[in-house]
Amino acid sequence: MSGHPFDVDTAVVADGPDRFTATVTDRWHALGGGPNGGYLAALCVQALAQIIDFPDPLVMSTSFLRRARVGAAELHTQLLRSGRRIATGAVSLSQDGDIAVHTVASFTDFTTASGRTALFNEPPDLPPPEQCEDLVGGADLPGVSILDQFEYRVPELPGWRRGEPSGTASAELWLRFRDGRDADLAALPLLVDATAPAVLDLGAPGSSTIQLTTHIRARPAPGWLAVRIMTRYVIGGFHEEDVELWDDDGRLVAQGRQLALLAHG
Repeated sequence: MSGHPFDVDTAVVADGPDRFTATVTDRWHALGGGPNGGYLAALCVQALAQIIDFPDPLVMSTSFLRRARVGAAELHTQLLRSGRRIATGAVSLSQDGDIAVHTVASFTDFTTASGRTALFNEPPDLPPPEQCEDLVGGADLPGVSILDQFEYRVPELPGWRRGEPSGTASAELWLRFRDGRDADLAALPLLVDATAPAVLDLGAPGSSTIQLTTHIRARPAPGWLAVRIMTRYVIGGFHEEDVELWDDDGRLVAQGRQLALLAHG
């Protein structure tokens, strides 16, 4: 199959009523090994898009029940409700008969959205990408194949990249697909989980996502995305991570919040 790796690797094929098949690939492995959670969430949303009449994903909640692996997967979908403005469905991604990922997502049509708008924050104040440093250039991160799919630009290398974690779990940076594919609604569930976890600057070697919730706010304009990422609380080894994605027109296009478990060093 030809096409962009993301589109190929999130393609689903109907295999009966409310049932689809897909292939989980090795092009989206994250720290710690195994497929990135945002990639798996995006794959689940693609399956739900086949059974829901509304075109635009709005919000999704994904639970990671066991580690997914590279290979064949089955996706079982269910339409839970379809109303005038929003439709909601559920999907389970299974491998060898075991559910690995479960997502509940609601869809809408952004072209008909109307109502009050009020923003109480601003995009990250970043230098232009061409004036920033390559976050992963020269990094020795074997097996983290997701880095091959994206470009990351930072005003200066964070402490964890210099071998001197800063103790502050927050970052702002530029992000885009490495080959120039523009971000779209289908990719946003992946993109909110495509950056290095902020807890690396606490000296943690990584973390494993338990649950990821994504809010889609608008269709992104072409170009780079400005990312704001932060963790404010680590309790008993569990931490939250909040992510904002702002497009090249300065619009908030997606937010993500995940609960994750710190990896042991």
